[in-house]
Amino acid sequence: MSAERARSWQQSSPAQRPQQQPKRQVKVKVNKKTWITPGEKVLYAVFSLVILAAAAYFVTFAASTYNVNRDLEALDSEISHQQVANKDLTYEVKELSKPERIIDIARDAGLKVQSAKVKEANKVSE
Repeated sequence: MSAERARSWQQSSPAQRPQQQPKRQVKVKVNKKTWITPGEKVLYAVFSLVILAAAAYFVTFAASTYNVNRDLEALDSEISHQQVANKDLTYEVKELSKPERIIDIARDAGLKVQSAKVKEANKVSE
């Protein structure tokens, strides 16, 4: 019975029991390890900037090379057109300087051709 009395006495008088103070919860900061250190972040950033700068340089170099090639092709096309025009004009000069044509023009102008042998005058190069 003494055990029963002790239990009943404990339950009946809570004021006499020593009160337990509520436990304080202490917040502990946990430093998480980062996956990448700050130094690595700087290195990656610098490396990325170098790669981007190189890519931009390659793109601008390719664009300027393309523009130069396009201009070169345009000049080649213009040169070929001019060469064709020069050949046409050379052929026309040869056609217009034929002796038969010159004799016909002279007769139409009222000139008399005394010699049937008409020679083409050649340039004298100095």
